[in-house]
Amino acid sequence: MAEMTGRKVLVITVSAFGVIIAVNFLLAYKAISTFPGLEVPNSYVASQTFDADRAAQLALGWSLAADYDHGASILELVFTDAGGAPAPVGDLSVLVGRPTEAREDRYPVFVKDNGTYRAPLALNPGKWMLKVEARAPDGTRFFRRLDLYVKG
Repeated sequence: MAEMTGRKVLVITVSAFGVIIAVNFLLAYKAISTFPGLEVPNSYVASQTFDADRAAQLALGWSLAADYDHGASILELVFTDAGGAPAPVGDLSVLVGRPTEAREDRYPVFVKDNGTYRAPLALNPGKWMLKVEARAPDGTRFFRRLDLYVKG
């Protein structure tokens, strides 16, 4: 084994820290370039009507269930009212994407079939986020964020 000199120790130390710093820069770049980081453009403005919007949504009594059939590549949404009957949904908009990046975001087109909303959608395995926004006949906004796990 060769003699360990001060120069070799310096090269090993600088190389190790260089790898650590390079990995940190790569991870920081990936974090900034793939995740927009915004839920709303102005959180102060959004907070001004939050309580009233939440109370109106709770008064609707709606619940939402999501299911994904990987074999058929179909995403299903079922809206029900407080009595368990299909809810009268209007103006449905759904953002489907990964929770940590915006690259795979998409807005599928849903078709209503006996109270169930279905959309053809091919999703890769992993965790997906659904941001569902609908309107009641009286104009009340219904918003829900759901996590969906697609098995591989």
